[in-house]
Amino acid sequence: ELRSRQFWRAMMAELIGTLVLVSAALGASVPVRGEAPEGSLSPAVAVGAVVVVLGHCFGEISGAQVNPAVTLSLLATRRLDVLRALIYIAAQCLGALLGAGALYLALPLKSTADNFVHIELNAAQALGIEVLCTFQLVFTIFSVEAQRRRDSPEPGNLAIGLARFSGASMNPARSLGPAIITGFWENHWVYWIGPVFGAVLAGVSHEFFFAQSASRQKLVACLTCKDIEIVETTSITGSSLSTVTQNAARAKQAHKHDNN
Repeated sequence: ELRSRQFWRAMMAELIGTLVLVSAALGASVPVRGEAPEGSLSPAVAVGAVVVVLGHCFGEISGAQVNPAVTLSLLATRRLDVLRALIYIAAQCLGALLGAGALYLALPLKSTADNFVHIELNAAQALGIEVLCTFQLVFTIFSVEAQRRRDSPEPGNLAIGLARFSGASMNPARSLGPAIITGFWENHWVYWIGPVFGAVLAGVSHEFFFAQSASRQKLVACLTCKDIEIVETTSITGSSLSTVTQNAARAKQAHKHDNN
C-alpha cells in the first residue's frame, strides 16, 4: 500500500486539510487589536465552515478526517487499517504544527501567545466537555457515512459542519500544534483523552448498536478480526453468511484477475 499513489495523495490531503483547519480555528480566535475577545463563537463558525469546505475538497480522497480522534474511531470499528491510521495521524499532527506555526509567524508575537490555549476551565470540566462534544461530532460523522452508503441525498458535509459548532477542541491535533509552538502543556492530556474516548465510544455505539447493519455477529467479527464487511452485508441483505462469503470471494478473484 505504501507504493500506491492514492495512499500518498490521501496522506497529503490529511496534512493540508488539518493545516487549513487549525490555522482557521486559531486565526478566528485571535481578537482584533483594540477589541475584546468574542468568545468561542467565531472559532466555532470558522471551523464549521472549513469542515464543510474540506469535506468537498478532500472527502473522496481521504475522507477529510483531519482529526486523530476521528481516525482512531474508524480504526476501532475497523473502517481503517492500522498502517493507514498511523500515517493519517502523523500527517494530521504535522499539519496542525505547520498551521499553528504559520499563524504564529504571521501575527504579532505578543498578541497571539495568550490566545492559542484556553484555560478558563479546570481539567475535569474540560475533559467532560471534550468527551460529550466529540461524541456528538463523531456520531454525526458515522450517521452521515451510513446514509451515503445507502445513496441518501442528505447534505452530509453540512450536517458534519453544524455538529462542529462548539467551543470545544474535539481534535487532539488542533490542541497539539499550538502547544508545541507556545510551549504551553498544562492539562494537555485532556485534549487527547477526552476526544479519543468520546470518538471511539461514538463510533462503537453507532456501528454495533444503532446502525442498520448492527448485529451481535458484527460485533463478534470485529472483536475476532474477521471480515466485518461480509457480516455487515449479511445483516443488511438478509442473505446467509455462506452465500455472502462466496460472493465476496468471487468478487475478490475477479478484481485480482482484472488487475493482472
